[in-house]
Amino acid sequence: MTDGPVLVLNAGSSSLKYQLVVPGSGEVRTKGLVERIGEDGSDVADHAAAVEQLRRRLVEDGVDLDAVGLRAVGHRVVHGGPDFSDPVVLTDAVVDQIRDLSPLAPLHNPGAVAGIEAARARLAVPHVAVFDTAFFTTLPAAASTYALPRELAEQHRIRRYGMHGTSHRYVSRAVAALVGRPLEELDQVVLHLGNGCSASAVRGGRAVDTSMGLTPLQGLVMGTRSGDVDPGLHSYLHREAGLSVEEVDDLLNKRSGLKGLSGVNDFRQLQELRAGGDEHAALAFDVYVHRLKHYLGAYLVQLGRLDVLTFTAGVGENNAALRAAVVEGLDGLGLSVDAERNGSPGREARVISPDGSPVTVTVVPTNEELEIARQTVALLETGPAG
Repeated sequence: MTDGPVLVLNAGSSSLKYQLVVPGSGEVRTKGLVERIGEDGSDVADHAAAVEQLRRRLVEDGVDLDAVGLRAVGHRVVHGGPDFSDPVVLTDAVVDQIRDLSPLAPLHNPGAVAGIEAARARLAVPHVAVFDTAFFTTLPAAASTYALPRELAEQHRIRRYGMHGTSHRYVSRAVAALVGRPLEELDQVVLHLGNGCSASAVRGGRAVDTSMGLTPLQGLVMGTRSGDVDPGLHSYLHREAGLSVEEVDDLLNKRSGLKGLSGVNDFRQLQELRAGGDEHAALAFDVYVHRLKHYLGAYLVQLGRLDVLTFTAGVGENNAALRAAVVEGLDGLGLSVDAERNGSPGREARVISPDGSPVTVTVVPTNEELEIARQTVALLETGPAG
Protein backbone atom coordinates (compact mmCIF):
# COMPACT_ATOMS: atom_id res chain seq x y z
CA MET A 1 0.00 0.00 0.00
CA THR A 2 1.47 3.33 -1.07
CA ASP A 3 2.54 5.82 1.57
CA GLY A 4 0.89 8.70 -0.27
CA PRO A 5 -1.91 10.22 1.84
CA VAL A 6 -5.59 10.15 0.96
CA LEU A 7 -7.83 13.14 1.52
CA VAL A 8 -11.08 11.83 2.99
CA LEU A 9 -14.10 14.08 2.48
CA ASN A 10 -17.51 13.84 4.13
CA ALA A 11 -19.75 16.46 2.55
CA GLY A 12 -23.15 17.37 3.94
CA SER A 13 -25.62 19.97 2.78
CA SER A 14 -23.96 22.70 4.85
CA SER A 15 -20.67 21.19 6.00
CA LEU A 16 -17.51 19.58 4.73
CA LYS A 17 -15.45 17.39 7.06
CA TYR A 18 -11.96 16.51 5.91
CA GLN A 19 -9.07 14.38 7.07
CA LEU A 20 -5.70 13.75 5.43
CA VAL A 21 -4.83 10.13 6.22
CA VAL A 22 -1.86 7.88 5.48
CA PRO A 23 -3.61 4.56 4.76
CA GLY A 24 -0.75 2.25 5.69
CA SER A 25 0.17 3.69 9.08
CA GLY A 26 -3.15 5.32 9.93
CA GLU A 27 -1.38 8.63 10.58
CA VAL A 28 -3.66 11.67 10.42
CA ARG A 29 -1.72 14.56 8.93
CA THR A 30 -4.48 17.08 9.54
CA LYS A 31 -8.26 17.27 9.83
CA GLY A 32 -10.98 19.86 10.10
CA LEU A 33 -14.48 21.03 9.30
CA VAL A 34 -15.84 23.75 7.03
CA GLU A 35 -19.27 24.80 8.30
CA ARG A 36 -22.27 26.96 7.35
CA ILE A 37 -21.95 26.31 3.63
CA GLY A 38 -24.53 28.37 1.76
CA GLU A 39 -26.09 29.80 4.92
CA ASP A 40 -27.08 33.45 5.33
CA GLY A 41 -24.16 35.54 6.48
CA SER A 42 -21.60 32.83 5.76
CA ASP A 43 -18.45 33.55 3.76
CA VAL A 44 -18.67 30.02 2.28
CA ALA A 45 -21.14 30.41 -0.55
CA ASP A 46 -21.15 26.83 -1.83
CA HIS A 47 -19.18 23.59 -1.84
CA ALA A 48 -16.72 24.97 -4.37
CA ALA A 49 -15.87 27.75 -1.92
CA ALA A 50 -15.67 25.13 0.85
CA VAL A 51 -13.03 23.17 -1.05
CA GLU A 52 -11.02 26.36 -1.60
CA GLN A 53 -11.25 27.14 2.11
CA LEU A 54 -10.15 23.59 2.88
CA ARG A 55 -7.05 24.08 0.71
CA ARG A 56 -6.21 27.36 2.46
CA ARG A 57 -6.56 25.69 5.85
CA LEU A 58 -4.26 22.89 4.78
CA VAL A 59 -1.63 25.42 3.74
CA GLU A 60 -2.00 27.12 7.12
CA ASP A 61 -1.41 23.71 8.70
CA GLY A 62 1.75 23.32 6.64
CA VAL A 63 0.27 20.90 4.14
CA ASP A 64 0.72 21.52 0.41
CA LEU A 65 -1.43 18.99 -1.43
CA ASP A 66 0.73 19.40 -4.54
CA ALA A 67 3.87 18.47 -2.58
CA VAL A 68 2.73 15.67 -0.24
CA GLY A 69 2.11 13.10 -2.97
CA LEU A 70 -1.67 13.06 -2.59
CA ARG A 71 -2.77 9.60 -3.72
CA ALA A 72 -6.49 10.16 -4.08
CA VAL A 73 -9.62 11.66 -2.58
CA GLY A 74 -12.00 9.28 -0.84
CA HIS A 75 -15.59 10.47 -0.49
CA ARG A 76 -18.05 9.19 2.08
CA VAL A 77 -21.44 8.63 0.46
CA VAL A 78 -24.27 7.54 2.75
CA HIS A 79 -26.47 5.67 0.27
CA GLY A 80 -25.37 3.46 -2.59
CA GLY A 81 -28.85 2.01 -3.11
CA PRO A 82 -29.05 -1.26 -5.04
CA ASP A 83 -26.39 -0.10 -7.51
CA PHE A 84 -23.18 0.01 -5.46
CA SER A 85 -21.86 -2.87 -3.39
CA ASP A 86 -18.20 -1.78 -3.50
CA PRO A 87 -16.15 1.42 -3.65
CA VAL A 88 -16.13 2.94 -7.12
CA VAL A 89 -13.95 5.38 -9.04
CA LEU A 90 -15.97 8.53 -9.59
CA THR A 91 -16.80 9.42 -13.16
CA ASP A 92 -19.50 11.73 -14.49
CA ALA A 93 -21.76 8.73 -15.01
CA VAL A 94 -21.22 7.45 -11.46
CA VAL A 95 -21.93 10.89 -10.01
CA ASP A 96 -25.20 10.93 -11.95
CA GLN A 97 -26.09 7.53 -10.46
CA ILE A 98 -25.40 8.78 -6.93
CA ARG A 99 -27.55 11.85 -7.62
CA ASP A 100 -30.32 9.54 -8.83
CA LEU A 101 -30.25 7.78 -5.45
CA SER A 102 -31.08 11.01 -3.59
CA PRO A 103 -34.72 10.00 -2.90
CA LEU A 104 -33.33 7.19 -0.72
CA ALA A 105 -31.21 9.65 1.32
CA PRO A 106 -32.54 13.16 0.69
CA LEU A 107 -30.68 14.63 3.66
CA HIS A 108 -27.33 13.12 2.70
CA ASN A 109 -26.71 12.24 -0.95
CA PRO A 110 -27.33 15.72 -2.46
CA GLY A 111 -24.65 17.20 -0.20
CA ALA A 112 -22.28 14.39 -1.07
CA VAL A 113 -22.80 15.03 -4.78
CA ALA A 114 -22.13 18.75 -4.33
CA GLY A 115 -18.91 17.98 -2.47
CA ILE A 116 -17.82 15.42 -5.04
CA GLU A 117 -18.36 17.79 -7.95
CA ALA A 118 -16.51 20.62 -6.22
CA ALA A 119 -13.56 18.43 -5.26
CA ARG A 120 -13.26 16.72 -8.65
CA ALA A 121 -13.10 20.13 -10.33
CA ARG A 122 -10.25 21.31 -8.08
CA LEU A 123 -8.18 18.27 -7.12
CA ALA A 124 -6.61 16.48 -10.10
CA VAL A 125 -6.22 13.01 -8.55
CA PRO A 126 -8.46 9.92 -8.64
CA HIS A 127 -11.67 10.30 -6.67
CA VAL A 128 -13.38 7.29 -5.09
CA ALA A 129 -16.80 6.93 -3.46
CA VAL A 130 -17.14 4.64 -0.44
CA PHE A 131 -20.73 3.88 0.53
CA ASP A 132 -22.13 3.46 4.04
CA THR A 133 -24.62 0.92 2.71
CA ALA A 134 -22.09 -1.24 0.85
CA PHE A 135 -21.17 -3.53 3.75
CA PHE A 136 -24.78 -4.62 4.03
CA THR A 137 -25.29 -5.66 0.41
CA THR A 138 -24.36 -9.17 1.60
CA LEU A 139 -27.54 -9.50 3.66
CA PRO A 140 -29.50 -12.60 2.69
CA ALA A 141 -32.77 -11.90 0.92
CA ALA A 142 -34.77 -12.99 3.98
CA ALA A 143 -33.08 -10.22 6.01
CA SER A 144 -33.16 -7.47 3.38
CA THR A 145 -36.69 -7.96 2.04
CA TYR A 146 -39.74 -6.17 3.42
CA ALA A 147 -43.09 -7.98 3.21
CA LEU A 148 -44.52 -5.55 0.64
CA PRO A 149 -46.00 -6.14 -2.82
CA ARG A 150 -43.04 -7.30 -4.87
CA GLU A 151 -43.62 -5.03 -7.87
CA LEU A 152 -43.95 -1.92 -5.69
CA ALA A 153 -40.76 -2.70 -3.80
CA GLU A 154 -38.80 -3.33 -6.99
CA GLN A 155 -40.10 -0.19 -8.70
CA HIS A 156 -39.18 2.08 -5.80
CA ARG A 157 -36.01 0.25 -4.69
CA ILE A 158 -37.45 -0.57 -1.27
CA ARG A 159 -35.35 -2.95 0.86
CA ARG A 160 -33.27 -2.96 4.01
CA TYR A 161 -30.03 -1.17 3.13
CA GLY A 162 -28.51 -0.44 6.54
CA MET A 163 -26.21 2.45 7.44
CA HIS A 164 -22.88 2.93 9.27
CA GLY A 165 -21.51 0.10 7.13
CA THR A 166 -18.06 1.64 6.87
CA SER A 167 -17.82 1.62 10.66
CA HIS A 168 -19.18 -1.92 11.01
CA ARG A 169 -16.72 -3.17 8.39
CA TYR A 170 -13.73 -1.49 10.04
CA VAL A 171 -14.66 -2.58 13.56
CA SER A 172 -15.46 -6.20 12.72
CA ARG A 173 -12.02 -6.57 11.10
CA ALA A 174 -10.29 -4.79 13.97
CA VAL A 175 -11.95 -7.22 16.38
CA ALA A 176 -10.36 -10.17 14.61
CA ALA A 177 -6.92 -8.58 15.03
CA LEU A 178 -7.63 -7.78 18.68
CA VAL A 179 -8.65 -11.30 19.66
CA GLY A 180 -6.06 -12.94 17.42
CA ARG A 181 -8.43 -15.09 15.41
CA PRO A 182 -9.15 -15.28 11.67
CA LEU A 183 -12.04 -13.04 10.66
CA GLU A 184 -13.55 -15.95 8.74
CA GLU A 185 -14.01 -17.92 11.98
CA LEU A 186 -15.83 -15.26 13.98
CA ASP A 187 -19.53 -14.71 14.60
CA GLN A 188 -19.90 -11.15 15.85
CA VAL A 189 -22.43 -8.56 16.94
CA VAL A 190 -21.25 -4.95 16.58
CA LEU A 191 -23.11 -2.13 18.34
CA HIS A 192 -22.35 1.29 16.82
CA LEU A 193 -23.73 3.66 19.43
CA GLY A 194 -23.44 7.39 18.86
CA ASN A 195 -26.09 10.01 18.23
CA GLY A 196 -27.11 7.62 15.47
CA CYS A 197 -27.14 3.95 16.47
CA SER A 198 -27.06 0.67 14.60
CA ALA A 199 -26.39 -2.99 15.28
CA SER A 200 -25.05 -5.63 12.94
CA ALA A 201 -24.67 -9.40 12.91
CA VAL A 202 -21.46 -10.40 11.11
CA ARG A 203 -20.61 -13.98 10.21
CA GLY A 204 -17.10 -14.59 8.92
CA GLY A 205 -16.64 -10.92 8.03
CA ARG A 206 -19.90 -10.68 6.06
CA ALA A 207 -22.97 -8.85 7.35
CA VAL A 208 -26.03 -11.08 7.69
CA ASP A 209 -28.35 -8.63 9.48
CA THR A 210 -28.52 -5.01 10.58
CA SER A 211 -30.93 -2.80 12.48
CA MET A 212 -31.29 0.20 10.16
CA GLY A 213 -33.43 -0.30 7.10
CA LEU A 214 -34.50 1.66 4.03
CA THR A 215 -33.62 4.78 6.02
CA PRO A 216 -31.53 5.48 9.16
CA LEU A 217 -34.74 5.73 11.20
CA GLN A 218 -35.36 2.02 11.75
CA GLY A 219 -33.90 0.02 14.61
CA LEU A 220 -32.31 1.16 17.85
CA VAL A 221 -33.31 4.14 19.99
CA MET A 222 -31.01 7.03 19.04
CA GLY A 223 -30.26 10.57 20.11
CA THR A 224 -33.21 12.15 18.30
CA ARG A 225 -34.58 9.23 16.25
CA SER A 226 -37.25 6.91 17.58
CA GLY A 227 -36.00 3.72 16.02
CA ASP A 228 -38.66 1.01 15.70
CA VAL A 229 -42.25 2.13 16.12
CA ASP A 230 -45.56 0.67 14.99
CA PRO A 231 -45.82 1.36 11.22
CA GLY A 232 -49.40 2.46 11.87
CA LEU A 233 -48.16 5.41 13.93
CA HIS A 234 -48.03 7.71 10.89
CA SER A 235 -51.71 7.27 10.06
CA TYR A 236 -52.70 7.36 13.74
CA LEU A 237 -50.95 10.71 14.31
CA HIS A 238 -52.41 12.04 11.09
CA ARG A 239 -55.95 11.15 12.18
CA GLU A 240 -55.71 11.97 15.87
CA ALA A 241 -53.19 14.84 16.00
CA GLY A 242 -53.68 16.29 12.52
CA LEU A 243 -50.01 15.84 11.61
CA SER A 244 -48.92 15.59 7.99
CA VAL A 245 -46.59 12.86 6.76
CA GLU A 246 -43.75 15.41 6.73
CA GLU A 247 -44.51 16.47 10.30
CA VAL A 248 -44.54 12.87 11.54
CA ASP A 249 -41.27 12.23 9.72
CA ASP A 250 -39.73 15.29 11.38
CA LEU A 251 -41.08 14.16 14.76
CA LEU A 252 -39.58 10.68 14.50
CA ASN A 253 -36.22 11.82 13.11
CA LYS A 254 -35.51 15.02 15.04
CA ARG A 255 -37.67 15.15 18.18
CA SER A 256 -37.86 11.56 19.39
CA GLY A 257 -35.38 9.04 20.78
CA LEU A 258 -33.55 10.08 23.93
CA LYS A 259 -34.45 13.72 23.30
CA GLY A 260 -38.14 12.96 23.11
CA LEU A 261 -38.09 10.82 26.25
CA SER A 262 -35.80 12.92 28.45
CA GLY A 263 -35.33 16.32 26.83
CA VAL A 264 -31.65 15.71 26.00
CA ASN A 265 -29.96 13.74 23.24
CA ASP A 266 -26.41 13.86 24.60
CA PHE A 267 -25.81 10.61 26.48
CA ARG A 268 -23.52 12.33 28.99
CA GLN A 269 -26.29 14.74 29.93
CA LEU A 270 -28.71 11.84 30.13
CA GLN A 271 -26.46 10.09 32.61
CA GLU A 272 -26.14 13.23 34.73
CA LEU A 273 -29.92 13.60 34.87
CA ARG A 274 -30.35 9.91 35.64
CA ALA A 275 -27.78 10.07 38.44
CA GLY A 276 -29.69 13.02 39.89
CA GLY A 277 -32.88 11.02 40.11
CA ASP A 278 -34.66 12.29 36.98
CA GLU A 279 -37.33 9.69 36.27
CA HIS A 280 -37.64 10.61 32.59
CA ALA A 281 -33.90 10.14 32.07
CA ALA A 282 -34.05 6.82 33.92
CA LEU A 283 -36.85 5.59 31.67
CA ALA A 284 -35.02 6.79 28.54
CA PHE A 285 -31.94 4.81 29.59
CA ASP A 286 -34.04 1.71 30.25
CA VAL A 287 -35.83 1.97 26.88
CA TYR A 288 -32.47 2.41 25.14
CA VAL A 289 -31.02 -0.67 26.84
CA HIS A 290 -34.18 -2.73 26.30
CA ARG A 291 -34.00 -2.13 22.53
CA LEU A 292 -30.30 -3.02 22.46
CA LYS A 293 -30.97 -6.31 24.24
CA HIS A 294 -33.82 -7.01 21.83
CA TYR A 295 -31.49 -6.79 18.83
CA LEU A 296 -28.62 -8.57 20.58
CA GLY A 297 -30.91 -11.50 21.34
CA ALA A 298 -32.28 -11.58 17.81
CA TYR A 299 -28.81 -11.61 16.29
CA LEU A 300 -27.55 -14.29 18.64
CA VAL A 301 -30.37 -16.50 17.34
CA GLN A 302 -29.70 -15.53 13.71
CA LEU A 303 -26.01 -16.36 14.04
CA GLY A 304 -26.60 -19.54 16.06
CA ARG A 305 -23.64 -18.72 18.30
CA LEU A 306 -21.68 -15.64 19.31
CA ASP A 307 -17.93 -15.25 19.61
CA VAL A 308 -17.58 -11.50 20.15
CA LEU A 309 -19.84 -8.61 21.15
CA THR A 310 -18.31 -5.20 20.41
CA PHE A 311 -19.21 -1.67 21.47
CA THR A 312 -18.07 1.22 19.28
CA ALA A 313 -18.70 4.92 18.45
CA GLY A 314 -19.08 7.74 20.98
CA VAL A 315 -21.48 6.18 23.47
CA GLY A 316 -20.32 2.61 22.99
CA GLU A 317 -16.66 3.51 23.45
CA ASN A 318 -17.04 5.83 26.42
CA ASN A 319 -19.98 4.75 28.59
CA ALA A 320 -19.12 1.91 30.94
CA ALA A 321 -22.50 1.99 32.68
CA LEU A 322 -24.29 1.45 29.39
CA ARG A 323 -22.06 -1.47 28.45
CA ALA A 324 -22.63 -3.11 31.83
CA ALA A 325 -26.40 -2.63 31.54
CA VAL A 326 -26.55 -4.27 28.11
CA VAL A 327 -24.98 -7.53 29.33
CA GLU A 328 -26.55 -7.51 32.79
CA GLY A 329 -28.42 -10.75 33.43
CA LEU A 330 -27.02 -12.43 30.32
CA ASP A 331 -24.47 -14.64 32.10
CA GLY A 332 -26.47 -17.67 31.01
CA LEU A 333 -25.78 -16.70 27.41
CA GLY A 334 -22.06 -16.34 28.09
CA LEU A 335 -22.11 -12.53 28.23
CA SER A 336 -20.56 -10.53 31.06
CA VAL A 337 -18.05 -7.77 31.67
CA ASP A 338 -15.27 -7.48 34.20
CA ALA A 339 -16.09 -4.41 36.30
CA GLU A 340 -12.50 -3.17 36.49
CA ARG A 341 -11.76 -3.68 32.80
CA ASN A 342 -15.06 -2.15 31.77
CA GLY A 343 -14.56 0.89 33.99
CA SER A 344 -10.97 1.58 32.97
CA PRO A 345 -10.77 4.59 30.65
CA GLY A 346 -8.83 4.21 27.43
CA ARG A 347 -8.88 5.00 23.75
CA GLU A 348 -7.37 1.73 22.60
CA ALA A 349 -9.17 -1.42 21.48
CA ARG A 350 -9.55 -3.70 24.48
CA VAL A 351 -11.28 -6.76 25.89
CA ILE A 352 -13.61 -6.00 28.81
CA SER A 353 -14.99 -9.47 29.55
CA PRO A 354 -13.45 -11.77 32.18
CA ASP A 355 -10.76 -14.21 31.09
CA GLY A 356 -12.26 -17.43 29.81
CA SER A 357 -15.69 -15.99 29.04
CA PRO A 358 -17.67 -17.98 26.45
CA VAL A 359 -18.29 -14.70 24.58
CA THR A 360 -15.58 -12.07 24.35
CA VAL A 361 -16.86 -8.53 24.94
CA THR A 362 -14.72 -5.76 23.46
CA VAL A 363 -14.54 -2.00 23.01
CA VAL A 364 -13.08 -1.01 19.64
CA PRO A 365 -12.84 2.64 18.60
CA THR A 366 -14.18 3.10 15.10
CA ASN A 367 -12.22 4.88 12.38
CA GLU A 368 -14.37 5.46 9.34
CA GLU A 369 -11.91 7.89 7.75
CA LEU A 370 -9.10 5.34 7.84
CA GLU A 371 -11.42 2.69 6.44
CA ILE A 372 -12.42 5.00 3.59
CA ALA A 373 -8.76 5.81 2.88
CA ARG A 374 -7.80 2.13 2.82
CA GLN A 375 -10.73 1.11 0.64
CA THR A 376 -9.87 3.96 -1.72
CA VAL A 377 -6.28 2.84 -2.16
CA ALA A 378 -7.25 -0.86 -2.32
CA LEU A 379 -9.61 -0.11 -5.19
CA LEU A 380 -7.00 1.87 -7.11
CA GLU A 381 -4.32 -0.77 -6.58
CA THR A 382 -6.12 -4.10 -6.75
CA GLY A 383 -9.77 -3.59 -7.59
CA PRO A 384 -12.88 -3.61 -5.35
CA ALA A 385 -12.41 -4.54 -1.69
CA GLY A 386 -13.75 -7.93 -0.67
